[in-house]
Amino acid sequence: MLQPHDSKYRLLLIAGLAVLVAAATSFVARVLIYLIDFFTNVAFRGDFSFVHSSPADNTLGVFVMIIPVMGGLIVGLMAFYGSKAIRGHGIPEAMEQILTNQSKIKPAIIILKPLSAAISIGTGGPFGAEGPIISTGGALGSTIGQLLRITHYERKILLASGATAGMSAIFGSPLAAIFLAIELLLFEFSPRSIIPIALACITGATGHHFLFEPGPVFPVGSTIEPAGNGAVALYSVIGILIGLVSVGVTKTVYFIEDGFEKLPLHWMWWPAIGGIAVGIIGYFAPRTLGVGYDNITDLLSGHVTLQIVFSLCFLKFVSWAIALGSGTSGGTLAPLLTIGGATGVLLGSMIIYFFPSSGIALPLAALVGMSAMFAGASRAVLTSIVFGLETTGQSNTLLPLLAACTASYFVSFFIMKNTIMTEKIARRGVKTPHAYESDILERITVGQVMNKIGVVLQEDNTIQQAMETLRKSHHYPDPYFVVANKEGEFRGILSSAVLFSDLQSPMNQVRTITKATGVSIGMDQSLRTAAERMATEKTYALAVLSSSDNGLSGMISYKDIIDTIQVRMEDHGKKHKSISLKRYALKMLIHGQKLTNRKGRG
Repeated sequence: MLQPHDSKYRLLLIAGLAVLVAAATSFVARVLIYLIDFFTNVAFRGDFSFVHSSPADNTLGVFVMIIPVMGGLIVGLMAFYGSKAIRGHGIPEAMEQILTNQSKIKPAIIILKPLSAAISIGTGGPFGAEGPIISTGGALGSTIGQLLRITHYERKILLASGATAGMSAIFGSPLAAIFLAIELLLFEFSPRSIIPIALACITGATGHHFLFEPGPVFPVGSTIEPAGNGAVALYSVIGILIGLVSVGVTKTVYFIEDGFEKLPLHWMWWPAIGGIAVGIIGYFAPRTLGVGYDNITDLLSGHVTLQIVFSLCFLKFVSWAIALGSGTSGGTLAPLLTIGGATGVLLGSMIIYFFPSSGIALPLAALVGMSAMFAGASRAVLTSIVFGLETTGQSNTLLPLLAACTASYFVSFFIMKNTIMTEKIARRGVKTPHAYESDILERITVGQVMNKIGVVLQEDNTIQQAMETLRKSHHYPDPYFVVANKEGEFRGILSSAVLFSDLQSPMNQVRTITKATGVSIGMDQSLRTAAERMATEKTYALAVLSSSDNGLSGMISYKDIIDTIQVRMEDHGKKHKSISLKRYALKMLIHGQKLTNRKGRG
């Protein structure tokens, strides 16, 4: 039976809490969409209704330019008088709290973030709803974690559970949400994290099917046929080009943000200034206003003209980049998908024009463009691939998506130091992990690196006797020694610094200065367990006990652990040949000569 202190019991507890957080986040996601529709109807139609509508269908004429400015002004005031944390697109803020603040997010974000995002998007802001709900779900999980008596790590799991459940609830993409947690929030893959996250994402997907329309969120309309080898190669080229575009998009966004930083105005007014650009562009290109999920569906279905594709590719980007750089509230995923999808259609159209028999299909080119843009800008390559599959339900697109997203990721990795998700927090001195390698300290056991025991001190001896014994032996410089009783049973660890301290009375027994609790470890335990025990016990060495009879087998110190890490570093950095073709050829020549000599003697 599991006990409250048992790690598996804790896992069950956190998993249950993650499901509850995910269920609540699903309803918050539905409320957010209702609020966006409500503010859209109020702002562009003067209608107090929660019915879905698009700001692109407005009849305000030139007065449409005013609406985004008013929305930006309200968001700026909310950020100033409420919380500055509502600014931005959600994911970087969640990452920063995980990496620097023990996953603690202010509870006020649960209310302020969705409300500010709904006002921003509802008044024409060219953002998606996914960023705000990711931020809101993360804040909800973090708040629950702050109310309960749990560890910082468990709070991180609840934060990530709420954030990914929000994405799963909006898009109905639980698997992509799990990968999002791994690649952008947790930076790890382990049972104690994946089980709660997976259950939360499943709960979010259930909420999507229950609270939203069933089926793929971006229906293509017809089955996309599998791409041939030549077409896959061309989709890879599209991925490379969109990788370059994603780098330009990221750098432009932060260039604009830097420009706003130089304005002689308080940041509270910046969203209103960004709203001016959104309104002007929205007047000439109404489709750039609002969330624009309909635009993504139209791109995938091929129901848009090239003129609209151009406007979504360029004008949507300009509108979104300026609005995001102004520090207003909104998500980045939907704009990136729209810009990437439009770019994919343009590139696909060019290929079809010059190579009519290339096998390129515009719906697939749009899907490849969407996913490749997200992969290049965020470097969440697995999330991007799976997201494209789940949100369209087109399993035949796996290979082109894999090729294009990998190509875009490759270009982004070699050209751009940080991503659109990490640049902001990197400027604040926060370093995000970029690799997910197995922990060498978990893979190596204590028995593999322990040292043999030299001199064993008797606990009944005086300090003077122990010092004389050590001076006569070659183990005198050793920093730590094992202490045992007359029967040879382990009693503790003694530091040479303590033993030879001037503060010790020479006639005191060794047992009086011996650290006797928690300073031993089994041979089959991992080096990570050893390091954690050293930190807990505030010691730099442990006695190693046999797993069979608990007899003394050796010692391990922090230096042994550091040496192990050093060896691992050499595995990555030290270059050497394991096989020499020259030596191999010489060996074969000698072997052949011996066989010839034997035959001659025979």
